[in-house]
Amino acid sequence: MHEIAAALGVGRRTVFRYYPSKNDLVWGEFGEVLDRLRAELRSADQELPIIEVIRQGAVRSNTYPDDLLDELHLRMTLIQTVPALQAHSMLRYAEWREVIAQYVAQRLGCTPDELVPVAAGYAALAASTAAFSRWVLHRDEDILALIDSSYALLADGFAIE
Repeated sequence: MHEIAAALGVGRRTVFRYYPSKNDLVWGEFGEVLDRLRAELRSADQELPIIEVIRQGAVRSNTYPDDLLDELHLRMTLIQTVPALQAHSMLRYAEWREVIAQYVAQRLGCTPDELVPVAAGYAALAASTAAFSRWVLHRDEDILALIDSSYALLADGFAIE
């Protein structure tokens, strides 16, 4: 962290004010990602099936300007390949799953810790993670199309012919 602070021209304490650990640096502004996901879920047509709202929310909340896609790809590559970052991702992914579980619970009139909201959170995370894993290996593919396709498989119960 000392080297990072020096490169930024700030003190270590300043860096720690924004990022609790060096593992958090790679995640960037993950709180903003969660806020975008929450906003997308709230603003969606609530007459749509839950999985469709989550699919649209996942695609829209992962929409980035083209000039940021290379940085996002690098960050996702690090998160998926560096053991310490893989372990740390469990904390971040738990936050993401909780957003999904809270939304599903609200739609169903139950609590987020009941089986259906928890399962929905894990299933949605698996769909998103699969899409990003593919993109890490195939940078030329469209991340939004991968996310959309992954959720379509989930929504269709993997009815592949």
